[in-house]
Amino acid sequence: MTDTLAPRDARDVEEAVRWALQAGKTLEIVGRGSKRAIGRPAQTDATLSLAALSGVTLYEPKELVLSARAATPIAEVEKLVEASGQALAFEPMDFCALLGGMPGAGTLGGVIATNLSGPRRIKAGAARDHVLGFSAVSGRAETFKSGGRVVKNVTGYDLSKLMTGSWGTLAAMTDVTIKTLPRAETEATVLLLGLSPEKAVAAMAAAMGSPFEVSGAAHLPAAVVAATGLAALPAGQAATVLRLEGVAPSVAHRRGGLAALLASFASPGDLDATASRNLWRAIRDVTPFAVSVDQQADRPVWRISTVPSRGAELAGLIAAAADAAFLFDWAGGLVWASLAPSADAGAAAVRAATARCGGHATLIRASAAVRAAVDVFEPQRGPLAALTRRVKESFDPKGVLGPGRMWAGV
Repeated sequence: MTDTLAPRDARDVEEAVRWALQAGKTLEIVGRGSKRAIGRPAQTDATLSLAALSGVTLYEPKELVLSARAATPIAEVEKLVEASGQALAFEPMDFCALLGGMPGAGTLGGVIATNLSGPRRIKAGAARDHVLGFSAVSGRAETFKSGGRVVKNVTGYDLSKLMTGSWGTLAAMTDVTIKTLPRAETEATVLLLGLSPEKAVAAMAAAMGSPFEVSGAAHLPAAVVAATGLAALPAGQAATVLRLEGVAPSVAHRRGGLAALLASFASPGDLDATASRNLWRAIRDVTPFAVSVDQQADRPVWRISTVPSRGAELAGLIAAAADAAFLFDWAGGLVWASLAPSADAGAAAVRAATARCGGHATLIRASAAVRAAVDVFEPQRGPLAALTRRVKESFDPKGVLGPGRMWAGV
């Protein structure tokens, strides 16, 4: 059992890392632990819990800027900005459904460290595009800052984008500043039933190429529709769904235009604002593959990014080699795959498909034994692997922070 260090503020974080550096110890960085089961199993000497570093320190709705300590619950942030008619445009998912635990347990720092981005990414960009600045402590026990509290700032290297998606292996973030944006007045979803994945990808491509400002495009095969438990979706049929957001007259106008555009694929239906919100929350959090649905906890789940036009092809390659169910988001560019349990969690089939179609895959849910035996993140070789090592050594030369969480030996 590892020791737990619980710093009270940023200065304590620096002292904790300095102690680990001097004592030759390694640290696992944890906020509230909602994503702890993702990545290679931790083999560290101590846990650096940032749970005490919580609270919003600045929120200026008129400037669309919010700053908070890293372990501030993302649910708290979303509630605060919602009260001012704003939202986090990158729509971060909640891993509660996939991994278990309490809803809303994720933190702002964890969202940024993992670059969590939901269905709206295709319109608003990823989490990394909404980070204005941060403060952190590197593996050298040095506190550093990047960016600031204004939307337009130039500070040399864009360290914010480097830290976003680093999974706590480069530095321990203590404070984060992000952009907020006005929340849509209402939304609606155009619904196409019965399409194959291939036709669904074509329909979503047409929608994304239209002038109707689609903010979500997903395809749910029939089995996945049934697993959502949403009464608004007809059972027994695949559903291709396109979300429209904005002021009511604009949404109504665009809904009519989009329905006319897609009429050649299937007879379009629609969902009202309430049903639409429930649906897109389920897509965001991948609730059809939840641990509580048909005892799926032992089914490994992969998150695969690829070229949208090849999403259906990639899924077909995996399905030909393994028992799998799929949910397509980002107009086919994000494929969630739930596979039957196996010794390698279906890694061979998934990696072969990404090698053929392009993209990268991350094993999101699997036992610790499986995650220790297979590559959880996309394997890196050659110049890319060498660059990753150099970046790691620049921030953490002694390998104090989360060694091996993403790749063995890094």
